[in-house]
Amino acid sequence: MLWNFKPQARAFRFVGHKDVVTSVQFSPVGNLLASASRDRTVRLWIPDKKGKSSEFKAHTAPVRSVDFSADGQFLATASEDKSIKVWNMYRQRFLYSLYRHTHWVRCAKFSPDGRLIVSCSEDKTVKIWDTTNKQCVNNFSDSVGFANFVDFNPNGTCIASAGSDHTVKIWDIRMNKLLQHYQVHSGGVNCLSYHPSGNYLITASSDGTLKILDILEGRLIYTLQGHTGPVFAVSFSKGGELFTSGGADAQVLLWRTNFDELYCKDLIKRNLKRLHFESPPHLLDIYPRTPHLHNGKLETVEINPKLEVIDLQTSNPPVVDVLSFDSTTTTDTSGRTPPEKSEEISRYFLNPSLVSSDCSPATLKKKTEDMSDLPYESQRSIPLAVTDALEHIMEQLNVLTQTVSILEQRLTLTEDKLKDCLENQQRLFTVSQQKS
Repeated sequence: MLWNFKPQARAFRFVGHKDVVTSVQFSPVGNLLASASRDRTVRLWIPDKKGKSSEFKAHTAPVRSVDFSADGQFLATASEDKSIKVWNMYRQRFLYSLYRHTHWVRCAKFSPDGRLIVSCSEDKTVKIWDTTNKQCVNNFSDSVGFANFVDFNPNGTCIASAGSDHTVKIWDIRMNKLLQHYQVHSGGVNCLSYHPSGNYLITASSDGTLKILDILEGRLIYTLQGHTGPVFAVSFSKGGELFTSGGADAQVLLWRTNFDELYCKDLIKRNLKRLHFESPPHLLDIYPRTPHLHNGKLETVEINPKLEVIDLQTSNPPVVDVLSFDSTTTTDTSGRTPPEKSEEISRYFLNPSLVSSDCSPATLKKKTEDMSDLPYESQRSIPLAVTDALEHIMEQLNVLTQTVSILEQRLTLTEDKLKDCLENQQRLFTVSQQKS
């Protein structure tokens, strides 16, 4: 559901998935919305009242997470088929799969510069992938529990993991070293979010609380209570002034931070400059060690907003259903979008900095809406027989894609078994050499 609070609160419910929606994310520009579902599909929505969407099919099991790259050109999806898949947004095409996990992949995130992907799985590993050579370049293992969620810090030098064993861990990917280990929750940690400054981390847990950690000083500074059940999602706003949380109690809470706004904005500008004009931050940057902003007492502050915040929940909130019309099924090729509209809609995937002034999101939106008012048949110049043939080809490509995905999984398992056999033979050979 998409909420709009101006001029009055109203919710727009986008209908299209056939099962539970597991993850949603706006593109960096905000003109697209990606959603993942247990129906094994990923959908891309244009967040307006017309319900335009494209459907991507390549995973063979429920999809757990979606994540846009910082420039909005790529989308990473993680699935219970043990794979991470990367898609090209402008062409709306499947690009490649990443296989090395041996259990369900719960989350996959791009680094701020888009050169790396971090993923976590129920095989109790966190893996770093290079998007250039499509190889796993680093691996962090945990013998206790698995990570539910993982993400890069704004500089791209560290990753934080939210553990099912109630822990939060921060790793330096340059030194392959565990920097900080927090045990502040009494339940599994489901989600986390970095403040844009990179100095604070907020976590959401099944114990019903949110915790704000001061990464510079390595301590817990706030415990936030407001949900009456497990908290599954939390995220800072783009500027860091606000954050929101959602839980099993069917509530979405909006919070305001008390961090130094000017200081944080300076850091955000510095990070953006580093991302766009300088060398890759995960290779050259230095983890920030600036003076701490809170110079007061060291004990944790507990906050319960129930007595201070007005409950905006109503018995009958205004909800508008937005139905998806004949959305395109996309596998390895671009979709069956009407020719006159496909180019215009595909430009929604471009970074505004890469688009000329006459192709700004506002202009494109106006053009698309104007064209969408025309009858569909008048927009289609392809004969019906050709369209039916293309539909049949798309269905066959979908089957082939799923077959290739299964074969890739089997090949990965075979490689792992061969590796284990070689290691066992090496051990036996070493033992026999020692005995002789």
